[in-house]
This record gives sequence, structure tokens and C-alpha cells, in this order.
Amino acid sequence: RESHRKIFRAMIDLSNNNEPCDLITLSTILKKKGELEDVGGAAYLSTLVDYVPTAANIAYYCKIVKEKAISRYLITAATDIVTQSFSDETDVDELLDSAQKAIFAISENKLRPAFFPVKDILKDTIRNIEKLYEKKEHVTGVPTGFIDLDGMTAGFQKGDLIIVAGRPSMGKTAFALNLGQHAAMHADQKRGVAIFSLEMSKEQLVTRLLCSESKIDASRLRTGHLLETDWGRLMNGAGKLHDALIYIDDSPAISVLEMRAKCRRLKADKDIGIVIVDYLQLMRGGANSESRQQEISEISRSLKALAKELEIPVVALSQLNRGLESRTDKRPMMSDLRESGAIEQDADVIMFVYRDAVYCEACKRRDGSCTIEGHDRNAEIIIGKQRNGPIGSINLIFNGEYTKFENKSRRDE
Repeated sequence: RESHRKIFRAMIDLSNNNEPCDLITLSTILKKKGELEDVGGAAYLSTLVDYVPTAANIAYYCKIVKEKAISRYLITAATDIVTQSFSDETDVDELLDSAQKAIFAISENKLRPAFFPVKDILKDTIRNIEKLYEKKEHVTGVPTGFIDLDGMTAGFQKGDLIIVAGRPSMGKTAFALNLGQHAAMHADQKRGVAIFSLEMSKEQLVTRLLCSESKIDASRLRTGHLLETDWGRLMNGAGKLHDALIYIDDSPAISVLEMRAKCRRLKADKDIGIVIVDYLQLMRGGANSESRQQEISEISRSLKALAKELEIPVVALSQLNRGLESRTDKRPMMSDLRESGAIEQDADVIMFVYRDAVYCEACKRRDGSCTIEGHDRNAEIIIGKQRNGPIGSINLIFNGEYTKFENKSRRDE
């Protein structure tokens, strides 16, 4: 009722001015506003006082108010959905995404005001800084498992879009899986990991996970030519993976709207802490994209929106332009990102996986003729962009037989 809205607004004004709220003060402020007669006069206010319930049941009354508010939000959302459904101009996929987002926001209690006063934001910010100061932790986000990388990024932060790019055979998928494995299985605070594999099947992905977790040669695992000593490690690795909070979707050419819908459901059911997409260029954008560049722009923008909406990091793999291979120094740069404009703009962190041995003919022969010690195992992660941190590179070890990246100890350098 409009009269009750006016009365409640007057009560809030009294509270904000640190004034008592009773029949006299409420009548006075409503009279000053010229609204006393609109709400039924002092006589009506007096009847409301008689209906004041006991404070002993305040928790139950609050629950009723909250439930009625949710019902009103649902009615509003449903009305909007019906209105949009009757419109011929609305794309069906976009309508489904919009409807699910509205319902998800209500179920997650994320109905937010349009603006937040800076004083309220400042309180939360100072509180977070105090927590960090007390804990003295170097990693504040999802840890990667790589010491030097965590040192530069402080882990992958919630709401961030992280692009992992590289040419074929550099180990992008292996690196991304290692990130997911650490988050789900080896971090102090384990997190659920959603993996969208648009290139490899779920069976191929699990084989890779088994390979790196068990440290069994990938070729032996693929062909079944296992040694007797492999079986113990295989069963041990399988046991660890069995309990891992890793969820794989291998739908080919999945659209960005489908992915967002699946992530919302998984977040609600399993509370995932990070999403990995392999890889960005294989996704589909909206039906109205006029060019491939516009489609990639929509995909990267939607992945960033997904990270913010679910408040988790999203790691998306990306291909690089073939042109870099004609350069003498083949280390990738930002301009090498395929359809790079939108990706470069939307991403919070862009890192490149680079292994010089991929271009070394002696390493390819695998006959020991390469004169650079450990050349085939040297790997570099180049951070080309970091919105809230430094750029630079770190060195890792790549064990190709296990499809596993590992920290480089100081004695290896």
C-alpha cells in the first residue's frame, strides 16, 4: 500500500536523524511532509500502534517480510519474461539467458541496488585490507600451484578473466589442467573446477589428468602398454581423482549463452570456484554477429561478465596468429592474439605459454643432439597484461611425458 510506503519512509528518515520513532514524532514528520492526511491521519497511525506485535517473534516476522519480498521480485521477473516472450524482436537464446539470470539472482539473493555509497564500499575495503594484514598471506585468490606465478598474481582473483594463449603444441591445455588440478586437489582450500573442453573429449581429458597425477608416460597410458610398476601409481592417481571436485563438459561448439546457463546451475549446486574454457575460438557467439571479430568480441565480453556475475575467476585458452612464427624471436606478444582487440580489452590477465624447444629441430629428433641442456624441458609463462599487478615472465619445467608443468627449483636455474 502506498500509505504504508510513506509511513515507512518517514520512519527511515527519523532513524537516519537519530530521532525516536513513536506516534508523536511520526505524526509530526508526516505533517511536515504534507502526507499525514494521505496515510489516514493520526487516527490511523494510532490503530497501527495497537497492532505492534511482540518483539519475541521478531525473527519470524523478518522471515515473513523477506519471503514476501522474494515473491514480489519473482512476480516482477515473471511479468518481464512474459512481456519479452510476446515480442518478436527478442532472440530466444537471449531470452532464456535473461530469464535464468533473473531467477538465479533472486535465488542467490543478489538483488543489488544500482549505486553503493562510497562510505559503505570503504568499510568493506578497509575490512578486507585488515584481514590480509592479519593473515599475511601472499596468495589472496585461487592459487595456481606455481610459486613464482602466484608471487606475481597473488593467485587468480574472483571476477577476473584470465587468458592463457599460445601456439599449438606449447602446452596450453596441459597448463590449464594443471591449474585446475591444483585448485581442486592440492590447494589448502580446495575449490570446485568447471572445465569446458571444446576440442578434446571428456575421456581424453581424464586420461591427461590421470597421466599428470600418476606420473605415468602418456604414450604408455594411451596405448595400454603399461609396466608392472605403473599400476600402483595409476590406482593411486585414480583414487585421488575420484574425489576431486572437477566437472567436465565436452559439448562441441557450445554457445556462450549455454555456457553461462550451465555455470549458473553448477555454481548453485556445487559452488565451483573457477571455470576453465578450452578454447575461446571454438565457442559460438550470438546469432546476430555480423563478423567473426564481432563474435569473438561478444564471447570475451560474456566470459568477463560471467566471472563478475559468479564472482569467480574464468580462465580461457586462446590461439595465437600464425604470423609470429616468421619472426626470429618467436616469443609471443599482445599483438599476436587472434582477433586480439576485444580479448585484450576484456581480459584482466593475459599470459602466454612459450617453449622454445617446439621450434628446435634437434629437440624434435629426440636423439640427444640438442646442445642446450634441458632445452626440451624449459618452459616460460609470459605475463603480457595484468590489470592489477606486474608483467614479466617466469620459468617452469615441462615434463612432456606426463603432460605436466612443474615449479623450477633454484638449482635448475
